[in-house]
Amino acid sequence: MNLELRIKNFGLRNHIKVLCLSFFLSILTLKAQPTNRILFIFDDSYSMWAPWNSNVKIEVAKKVMSKFLDSLKNLPNLEIALRCYGHTTNFKARNCKDSKLEVPFAPVKTNYLNVKQRILKLNPEGTTPIAYSLGECTADFTPCSNCRNIVILITDGIEECGGNPCEVSIQLQKKGIFLRPFVIGVGLDVKFADVFGCMGKFYDVSNEANFEDVLKLVITEALSQTTVEVDLLDITKKPTETDVNMTFYDANNKTIKYNYLHTINHRGNPDTLVLDPDLTYNLTVHTIPPVEKNNITITRGKHNVIPVDAPQGYLKLELDGPLSKYYPTTVIRKSGEMKTLNVHEFGKTEKYIVGKYDLEILTLPRIKLNAVEIKQSSTNTIKVPTSGTAYISKIGSGFGSIYLDDGKQVTWVCNLNNSLQNEIIYLQPGNYKMEFRFETTKETTKTIERKFAITSGITTNLKLN
Repeated sequence: MNLELRIKNFGLRNHIKVLCLSFFLSILTLKAQPTNRILFIFDDSYSMWAPWNSNVKIEVAKKVMSKFLDSLKNLPNLEIALRCYGHTTNFKARNCKDSKLEVPFAPVKTNYLNVKQRILKLNPEGTTPIAYSLGECTADFTPCSNCRNIVILITDGIEECGGNPCEVSIQLQKKGIFLRPFVIGVGLDVKFADVFGCMGKFYDVSNEANFEDVLKLVITEALSQTTVEVDLLDITKKPTETDVNMTFYDANNKTIKYNYLHTINHRGNPDTLVLDPDLTYNLTVHTIPPVEKNNITITRGKHNVIPVDAPQGYLKLELDGPLSKYYPTTVIRKSGEMKTLNVHEFGKTEKYIVGKYDLEILTLPRIKLNAVEIKQSSTNTIKVPTSGTAYISKIGSGFGSIYLDDGKQVTWVCNLNNSLQNEIIYLQPGNYKMEFRFETTKETTKTIERKFAITSGITTNLKLN
């Protein structure tokens, strides 16, 4: 064999080795990818006959689910199954075990049609045994060494059989039966968000139009490896700010896509979110005042970090003096601007973006404090005297006003209510004048004047006769 042929054979053997190694690594990669198993738990209780948007709930759900299942058929490493409840016994019988695995797990490529056909044949009948259905799904997830078990519960009502869905869900998550469930509320009152929040991640489908969007979002969250964290940066550019609500809008049509309360997780980092990677977002962080960041894009399949400057400090308003029945409020504005940012109650501490603010304290008379500074992670405490009480007794209706008297000039504070014979007015400590004329008296010289002083927490009695 000549040298050229030996070189070619050597190169061919090496090329084959490389191909074999690549194939072996690809097999390992495929084996490393888990199978996602999604169990749809579908509410077919009698309440699904309720009118909703263009039709009744069950018909809307059938239409949307049918289209949605079609979109899943080509997803890799996915198996689906269907459990239904409230579909075999009339609601008058109140069968709290009316729950059945209608379609067991199989690859989505073929099973999507089985699930779809079964949903289309459903006829709402019975009650809502959510806790029982969750417990029964333990057997639905057959043993699997490399599977992610996911539950998507679609319901239009809350538990009706006395069970505790939250407790069942928590226990099954602890046992590793399934990951934290996704709960889709169809036409539910938003007040039930807390009821389902302890059971899983709750999504409110308020109308037919966003049903499909929510289903798409849930699948994205369940299957996608695209993650997002929002870093709320303090004055030193560290992501230490938290505990504030965030709203993500679709930048194209300005519709709300997500609402989340920002959280620092148990590892001390901003918690991870899963967003639809196909959208461009506008983000509003609901600090006081709000912070906005627009035209945010995220990269599919990667961990995305969204930094937002949101340095905050605290403003505390306190009364200086004895306890009082009257607690004033304060209008908060950005320094030099007229737009109201917040109405801050006394006795409360609120967070504000670092900066200067003008305060209008709604006592009588008004107290105005300008350029009050809020510093990073510090508390600026503002104290004002507790109001005193002017108790005014009149023997008849009339017209009058109260004025602050500092010895040099009188300043109007408020008008009296001419329809009340007994009136209570809370005033800041100081010297005052009250000018009053009875309605039946038609002479200006019959004006009654009362000088009086107000002390914090003390009632001053004034009689007009």
